[in-house]
Amino acid sequence: MSTTDRTSDPDAPERTDGTEDAAGSTDGADGADGAGEARAPGRVGRPRASDADGLLAEQLLRLTRRLHRIQKRHLEPVGITPAQSRLLRTVAAFGEPPRMADLAARLEVVPRAVTSLVDGLEAAGRVRRAPDPDNRRVIRIELTDAGRATLRELRSARRAAAEDILAPLTAEQREVLGGLLTALVDPGPEGGR
Repeated sequence: MSTTDRTSDPDAPERTDGTEDAAGSTDGADGADGAGEARAPGRVGRPRASDADGLLAEQLLRLTRRLHRIQKRHLEPVGITPAQSRLLRTVAAFGEPPRMADLAARLEVVPRAVTSLVDGLEAAGRVRRAPDPDNRRVIRIELTDAGRATLRELRSARRAAAEDILAPLTAEQREVLGGLLTALVDPGPEGGR
């Protein structure tokens, strides 16, 4: 995530893998807009494959930003940021209350980012820190009743946000899009680097 995006969402976790979040790149270095790009000989009027890929990447970035704005708008009445929402869902996904290090690893962020998110959620009564019963030096993060209620509200907010963004698509188009996004998000052992 870029510094610009972090200032607009101070709760956004900092990534540790050296990559930018999809919404974080705004440099346009791909030449995605096609301005000043040369065309391949004999292909007048049709962009080169790299031009088309750059345009597609720019469209994905714009879609990601739009989705983030829509999601943020739907989360405001719940009183939670997108980053806090993601952390809350991650805590709920564990079979037992996770450690801070578990959350940082799952979210691919630095531990201090998890600490500040947990602080905010704990202040709102949505999670609590609890000592591990087997090792009192280890702190685990537990959902509270308020946290579980917030998760129910989040599911409704996410459905509404998804409907806003997907409204122009038919059910068949949504299914195709889902398959394409799965291929991009989880490319498997050969596509991942």
